[in-house]
Amino acid sequence: MVKTQKGFTMIELIMVIVILGILAAVALPRFYDLQADARKAKVAAIFGAVRSASAIAHSAYLVKGTNPSSISMEGTSVTLVHGYPAGTYGTDAAPTGIIAAANLHGANDGLTITEASGVVTININGGTAGSCTVTYTQATSAGTPPVITPPVIAKVDTTC
Repeated sequence: MVKTQKGFTMIELIMVIVILGILAAVALPRFYDLQADARKAKVAAIFGAVRSASAIAHSAYLVKGTNPSSISMEGTSVTLVHGYPAGTYGTDAAPTGIIAAANLHGANDGLTITEASGVVTININGGTAGSCTVTYTQATSAGTPPVITPPVIAKVDTTC
């Protein structure tokens, strides 16, 4: 009588485990530093949100045509300076200026936001200042838009 094989040999099982180990060793480092990539994406999104919020607020200002000192954006009052959002922060609970326009909430969004003399600095918590920072400098005169400084992120930058 001929016996039929029912299962895998020990060598086959060991080879499968070795192959899975090699795949894990190659794939794991690619997913290891996802936090830095997430911070880079977040700071780029905040830069876009601040730029868009500034443009939308200025558009609302122009549509009103009465030189309002503030406008309402989705039920939130946004203080204006020269027709653009003010370079103010307020608080997490009651944001003002560009922070209200961009609908950011500081610590609730994982951000450190500071304000000084019309300049708002938004930094991603856990990131390095500078490479994970967006700066908004309010308009200094009518017809001069605010200066929005993008983050400085190199392709291989792991500091953000």
